[in-house]
Amino acid sequence: MVNIATMLLNDFITLSKNNTSKLAVLIDPDRQQPEELQTLVDLAVSCGVGYFFVGGSLMTDVRFEETIAFLKEVSSIPVVIFPGSNQQISSTADGILLLSMISGRNPELLIGQHVIAAPRLKASGIECLPTGYILVDGGRPTTVSYISNTTPIPADKPDISAVTAMAGEMLGLKLMYLDAGSGALNPVSSECIKKVKASVETPVIVGGGIRTYEQALEAKNAGATIVVVGNSLEEDPNRLLDISAAFQPVVTK
Repeated sequence: MVNIATMLLNDFITLSKNNTSKLAVLIDPDRQQPEELQTLVDLAVSCGVGYFFVGGSLMTDVRFEETIAFLKEVSSIPVVIFPGSNQQISSTADGILLLSMISGRNPELLIGQHVIAAPRLKASGIECLPTGYILVDGGRPTTVSYISNTTPIPADKPDISAVTAMAGEMLGLKLMYLDAGSGALNPVSSECIKKVKASVETPVIVGGGIRTYEQALEAKNAGATIVVVGNSLEEDPNRLLDISAAFQPVVTK
């Protein structure tokens, strides 16, 4: 049976209520070679990363399963599926973000893909995290905007993101995910994050375009419960050392 409100969701809710944040590393299996993945895992463990998100808009099923199995074998960091299609389901992961693209008007991504995936999800027993997915303009077209055939919410219209999240919460979604998309020129603005955070009780996940310590810290301070980095680490995994410092306890003398 599918788990709805269990371990991961409770963890996210606790973080949100305590106004604390964690860093998640997004891994696209088709863009990570095994030796690169080992390096990234080692860095993630040493940097105190909270979660691995695994998924992508385009990928092969074999690498998807292999990547999750590898992550579970070599670390204790929870593995959460960030699905790009209804085929990206694995019972070996700790949970799956069940994304409903509430910022768009594509019925396939609002409910259609979920209907197709439902029998496999129920049989898997994986923890499902009902998530309102809100695509925000990151300064250029991204894979997710192209594949989803949806128009992102304008970056300078944070009120639209806020009321979209509000509607998603009223529909019963348990998390909100603000995403500028992989490879975005600009991350989601702090104003947008703050307005969404103030409009809902759900934890808020923020990703896309985050490449630096300053950008990660800005998202965290604006109210993001989970800050997601991915594309920039494919270019240079060592960036994680700098970015993760935004989530370390402040030491005072």
